[in-house]
Order: sequence, then structure tokens, then C-alpha cells
Amino acid sequence: MILISVVPVLALTILALRYFSHMLQLSSYQFQGYFRFLRSIKGKLVAHGAFAVLFFIWLFLPETMGIAAAAVLAIAMLGIFVFLIISYLPKEAKKKFVVTNRVKRLFITYAVLVLLICLIPEIIGNMAIHKSYAVGSGFFTMTLWITGTVIVALLPLIPALANLINKPIENRVNRYYIDDAKRILKEHPGLRIIGITGSFGKTSVKYYLTTLLSEGYRVLMTPESFNTPMGIVRTIREHLQPTHQIFVCEMGARHLHDIKEITDIVHPDDGILTSIGHQHLETFHSLENIISTKYELLDAVDEKEKAEGGHRDGKHLKFVNGDNEIIRANMKYKDAITYGLSEGCDYRATDIKVTGAGTSFTVTAPNGESAEYNTKLVGRHNVENIVGAIAAANSLGISMSKLKMAVRRLQSVPHRLELNRHGNVAILDDAYNSNPNGAKVALETVGLFEDSVKILVTPGMVELGEKEDEYNKEFGKQAAAVCDYIILVGEKQTHAIKEGALEAGFSQERLFVRSSFIEASKLMYELDAGREKVILLENDLPDNYS
Repeated sequence: MILISVVPVLALTILALRYFSHMLQLSSYQFQGYFRFLRSIKGKLVAHGAFAVLFFIWLFLPETMGIAAAAVLAIAMLGIFVFLIISYLPKEAKKKFVVTNRVKRLFITYAVLVLLICLIPEIIGNMAIHKSYAVGSGFFTMTLWITGTVIVALLPLIPALANLINKPIENRVNRYYIDDAKRILKEHPGLRIIGITGSFGKTSVKYYLTTLLSEGYRVLMTPESFNTPMGIVRTIREHLQPTHQIFVCEMGARHLHDIKEITDIVHPDDGILTSIGHQHLETFHSLENIISTKYELLDAVDEKEKAEGGHRDGKHLKFVNGDNEIIRANMKYKDAITYGLSEGCDYRATDIKVTGAGTSFTVTAPNGESAEYNTKLVGRHNVENIVGAIAAANSLGISMSKLKMAVRRLQSVPHRLELNRHGNVAILDDAYNSNPNGAKVALETVGLFEDSVKILVTPGMVELGEKEDEYNKEFGKQAAAVCDYIILVGEKQTHAIKEGALEAGFSQERLFVRSSFIEASKLMYELDAGREKVILLENDLPDNYS
């Protein structure tokens, strides 16, 4: 009987802990993100609690029940158990579960916690014997069952508890790797480190700047989205070579002082602030905290310049996007070099022309030198980011004319308004992330495609705190003015987009809600089949937002 009870509970425990560990990993092991996820799966949490309650009833009230009541109770318990098992069976994920050393340490802690819980019957039994209570095998069986029920009830919380217990260990492991990265950087005294941060645009500027600087230097950049402290440390430890002259380091942030944590590791010589916006308000809590954190990059550059009395090849350089309203309103450093499309920027793009082959524009430098550039990329945002890269590369000694071929070679950054064509369908893939400014820019880019059916596919924007519905509603209104069709993925976080679009007069018949991206993708190809179409994929939420 015990075996029949233990095996299913053990199977459920293993499957559930794997599932919740995956969600914890997708939340970057941050408690705030993990508990936000738990709040979003209230159905599963209720199922865990219901199973525990029903099992206790089954254990303690069997004699007071009739056969019919006992059968109903047994069927209810079995139904909940099957529901949980099916919920936690491994499925194909957008971002796969990676069994890292940290995950292995978590599972060791899980085993210890579960073992401690399972020792409760033994402890209770020994106490009972010590007090001369009558204890039989039935007592141990019952306490073992109760323990298993407690484990099932607490499964969603065990990863959070284990993560908390392991925190000192993880901090020590991270400190070892950080110190090793610092040692490696000290062994490269001639390396120039350029930090890039911003609410949006930082990854694009990183890719563009690396291509442009490669015209005159050997450059290493942080790959993909390795913009966290440990991602940067890993890049340094695994990829930095003695021949590298410049390290282009993307710096991401979701919490106050995240940038300072990175600058204390790499100590950047130069910094580029691409933008400041209302992204990650849920974790930053206020725009003021976002501004303060983003400026930590330029603060570090300024501190290094003061400490060294100027850079070995001149001064330390600070670059800011002069088109960004929040940056302009909070211009902290008068010596910062501005770039953009606006009048007054030190490096300014003008004469922008968009054709089927891409975009052409002219950039004028602070010394009056100008050059005309051509790129196959489209959109104002791309020009803005390219100008930022030109500003930094030119300031580091590469002539405006030499940068022409490099600009022509620039490729779309994956999933950041990346343009892909499939016959008569153009797909603008902006699925990596989304924020109010980026979504607006994406819609403006869609508007550049004339004589095409314009389709928006989106699950909406998240991590915007209390303003999330407000920004999504405005996004819906903006989409209504540009798109012919709107396909929303998931009802939970897209209701505000739907409300905004309908308020703006968008046709209910052209607005669809689908439960998954797979269903949405089928529909987007079916709509107006055979006609020229441009499809905007705006954002793609990971599995911990399901």
C-alpha cells in the first residue's frame, strides 16, 4: 500500500520540481519574477492545495463516509493528480531548460529538503515512543502519507526555498568567476572597453559598432544577449584573447544599480547610452530609478577619467542619443557627445531616403565632415542606431569615408525588427522584447510598406508595472491607425490592446485573439492569402508568462 502511494507522489514531485526549476531559471533566479509567475498559475496552486485537503479528509474521515462519498472523493483526488501530472510533463519550450551546475546544486538541495520532510514521521514516532504513547505500524504509514501530502502541497514553493538556501553558495561561486574575469582584464592593460546600455537599442548598437570598429581594430563583443554580470564574465573568461584591442560590452539592467554591478567588474573606458524609456517598470518601480541606473555607465566612465586624468589616447568618451526625450531632459554630462536625427546633435543624420533596396542618409560630424551612407536596413530607429555606432567609431579614429563599406555590410540583428521575406510575405521579426517606444517604432516601420496588407501579431508588453494596461491600450490605438489586421496572442495580457484598438475605431471583424503563437501564425498566413503582406511579430513572451 505504501509503495502504491509513494511511487505516484515521487513521480509528481520530480516532474513538478523540474517544471518549477525551469520557470525559476526563466525568471533569472529572481524571487520577484518567480512569484509573479506563481501568481499567474493560480489554477495549479489551487490544485495542489485541493489535493492536500482532500487527502487529509481521506485519511481522517474514512469511517464517517458512505461508499458513494468515498468514491467521489477518490475520483476527485485522482482527477487532480492526473491534471497535475499532465501539467508538468516536459513539453517543447521556447527557451529550453538548461541543466547548469546551478540547477544541479538546486536539485541536491531539493533532495535534502524532501528528505528532511520525510523524516518527520520518524521524528514524531520517536517522540511518541519516548513519551510511552502506543505506536503501531499504522501510525508510521499514516504519518508517511501525511508527509507526502505536505510535499505535494508545497512543491511550487520548494524551488524558491532552495534558491534562498543556496544563495550564499551561488554568491561565492559567482565571486570566484568575477575575480577571475577581473584578473584576465588586468592582464590586458591596453584593452579599451566600451560599455553600451539603454532601455532599447543597445543590442543593435553593439552589433553595428562591432562591425564598424572592425575596420581598424580587433574587436570582441558580448554575444547575443550576454548582458548580465555573469554573461559578461563568461565572455571575458572564454573569449577574450591577447590580440583583442577593444571589448564592446552590452550592459542590461532590470533592477536599481544593476549597471554599477557590471561597471565595477569591467571599469569601462567609454560609454554609450542608447535610450531611456519605461521598460521593466515592474522591477525598477519608477522612471527615476531607470534614469539613475542607466546613467551609472556614464558615471563609471567619468569616475575613471577623473581617476586617471584622461585616457591614454585622449579622454574617456561618453555618447548619448540626442533624439531620446528623457535623455535630453536629464542631460547629466555636458561633455557627452550626442548623436541622432535631431537638430543640434553632434553627429546628425539628414537626407534620409527609404527605397526597396534599403535606406540612404548623410551623417555630419562635429568638425563639419560629412559622408553619405547606404544600408539595406529600414526604419528611423536603424538610422538612429547606426549614427550612434558611426559617432563612436569615428571618435576612436576611423574616418567617415572608411565607414561607408562597413555600414553597407550591416546585417539585421536577430529578432530586433529583423526583415525576412518569404515570397510575397515580408516578416518584421521584433520578437525579442517589447517596450512602448520600440512598439511605436515598429509600427512606424510597418507603415513604410506601401500597397501591402499590414498584420500585427503580438502578446502585448509586460513588466511595465502599474502602467502596463495604459501602455498596451495606447499600443492598440497606434496599431489601429497602421494595421489592416491585429492578431493578439493570449487573452490575459492583451485585453488592453483590444480595448485601445476598438476605441480607436478598429473593426472587431479584423481583430482576432488566439491562445498560442502557433494558432496565430496559421491565421496570419491565411488572411488575404496571395496578396503582398507585411507581418509584424511584436514581442514573444517566454514560457513563464504562460
